Amino acid sequence: MAVKGKITINAELCKGCNLCVDVCPHKIIEISKDRFNQRGHHPALVTDIGKCTACALCAVICPDVAITVYKEA
Repeated sequence: MAVKGKITINAELCKGCNLCVDVCPHKIIEISKDRFNQRGHHPALVTDIGKCTACALCAVICPDVAITVYKEA
């Protein structure tokens, strides 16, 4: 059975650096084109949480510690 996961992105901490987008093996993260956070950055967002496998590569590479990964039991 495939491992399922869930990630949350704190939009206020995210500076839209694109590192999580580049490293995600399932390509389910993108940078928002129409949202801004309080610092004026376009934050990352999850496009298809159902494809997340909780690999945590996005959280490991995030320089702002804006991503939390949860693995479903």
